[in-house]
Amino acid sequence: MDHLKLLSESDLNSLVVTRKDEIKFGEHIQLVPYHTSIYDSFLNLDVQYIIFGICEDVGVFANGGKQGTSNAWHTVLKSLLNVQSNGFLKAKNIAILGYLDYTELQLKVASFDAANPSDVSRARKKVSRIDEDVSFLVSQIVKAGKTPIVIGGGHNNAYGCIKGTSLALNSPINAVNFDAHTDFRPEEGRHSGNGFSYAYAEGFLKNYFVFGLHENYTSHAIIKTMNKLKNVQFNTYEAVRVRKESSFNKELKRAFDHVSGTFYGIEIDLDAIRHINTSAKTPSGYSTDKARTFLSFMAKNTNAKYLHICEGIPEDDNDTLLGKLVSFLITDFIKAHGG
Repeated sequence: MDHLKLLSESDLNSLVVTRKDEIKFGEHIQLVPYHTSIYDSFLNLDVQYIIFGICEDVGVFANGGKQGTSNAWHTVLKSLLNVQSNGFLKAKNIAILGYLDYTELQLKVASFDAANPSDVSRARKKVSRIDEDVSFLVSQIVKAGKTPIVIGGGHNNAYGCIKGTSLALNSPINAVNFDAHTDFRPEEGRHSGNGFSYAYAEGFLKNYFVFGLHENYTSHAIIKTMNKLKNVQFNTYEAVRVRKESSFNKELKRAFDHVSGTFYGIEIDLDAIRHINTSAKTPSGYSTDKARTFLSFMAKNTNAKYLHICEGIPEDDNDTLLGKLVSFLITDFIKAHGG
């Protein structure tokens, strides 16, 4: 894979900060040696979880959003490698692959004009190229019997996660999405706002549940479309947390029941969490604790086949915060899932 950059032993050692009487996650984590094929590399690893990053924000640009999601992986990796390795988490059951690097593609898109429809169309075609890489890599991990944990990039990469898992399992899968937006917009060329609608239209996605929609930022047309589809369900943040028309725990169970009857993926868009810097940062949304509760609840089932966390944007005043938050979510998923 041309865009795949493996994490090396020297990379790992440069990021782990050792301290006396402490054992860090990065000291026990496994790396992925490259064999004759990437599939063989995964198959020969004695781990359950394989973590990799996606360094791109082309999908965000193609959707008119704020760029910067390409930088999330490196921020998260530094934090993740330095959490404590202890009795609560088996680091030896986890491997870090590396990341998909789209530096060259990013430089091309940097010259595009977001106000120019032709440039936007060109960007959307490039997102389709990223889709191919993500779906292939995820499919090889799942086919090898491992669980992918995918970090960074825009929510366009949900499509590749769903397609790759579906291809590996030779079956459509379900997905639950903790998100302020549906990402179920029209099939108008690939971008961060239509990963699920494309996956649904192409038969890779069967049941879909969106948890925490923001009513002020969901169009009437999309709500109308989703209401027509029996396989698609959702709740809104306002209905649960503002008007108290339903409880958080009741909605957790409803979402779980909708997707857990067969294989499913778990999607976390960080823009659903208040005050986290993302491509669509919000002052009103779920707390980090609620996000962690949601993830832990959804992960307690062997039918959960992948985790994808996206849309975070590290900046000088919040990069440590973002790294810690995503590290919490990754470890919560592994602990709940059986790691």
